[in-house]
Amino acid sequence: MRSMSFAEIVKGRRSIRKLTNSPEVPRAAVEDVVRNALHAPSAFNMQSGRLVVLTGANHAKLWDLVTETLRAHVPAEKFGATQDRMNGFKGGAGTVLFFEDETTVKAMQAKSSPSYQMHFHNWSHQGSALLQYAVWLGLTEQGLGASLQHYNPIIDDQVKAEWDVPASWTLIAQMPFGRPAETPGDRSFLPYEDVVKWH
Repeated sequence: MRSMSFAEIVKGRRSIRKLTNSPEVPRAAVEDVVRNALHAPSAFNMQSGRLVVLTGANHAKLWDLVTETLRAHVPAEKFGATQDRMNGFKGGAGTVLFFEDETTVKAMQAKSSPSYQMHFHNWSHQGSALLQYAVWLGLTEQGLGASLQHYNPIIDDQVKAEWDVPASWTLIAQMPFGRPAETPGDRSFLPYEDVVKWH
């Protein structure tokens, strides 16, 4: 696989919801992505982001858990489409769960000036977004597909219990990844001039 330019990686990152693990995605490639992504910036170098990477049977168990949880929330006549979506995620190689460690956030608040304290939760979420994007770009560079999902908070308690997640970690997002099993459609963009102003 030829190396991609940064522009190609940014433009090539798309939401891929139908995934496969054939050929099998090597753990080492994903581990490199995760290690590199941890260099993403955070306010005051807070580093409040936490990751749980599920593969194999644990990855499949997550999407079975989500499916059964959604069954109580989605009308029966619409559940077929939901089941198909969940199977698309489950067919992949793994899922990255993104958390924020509230203990770290509170510790940063406690030692900062009063004028900053109220902002740390916003800053922690901005740091999480940067971490998510860094992982997604890294997966794209590896030729893998991914999407960002938000089935929290309805799965939070089950996830924490199943994978022994500390109580102080708050689930932010889920990123299933694997080999792309679909071609994304075209995207539309607002005119550059409407979004960017130069002075």
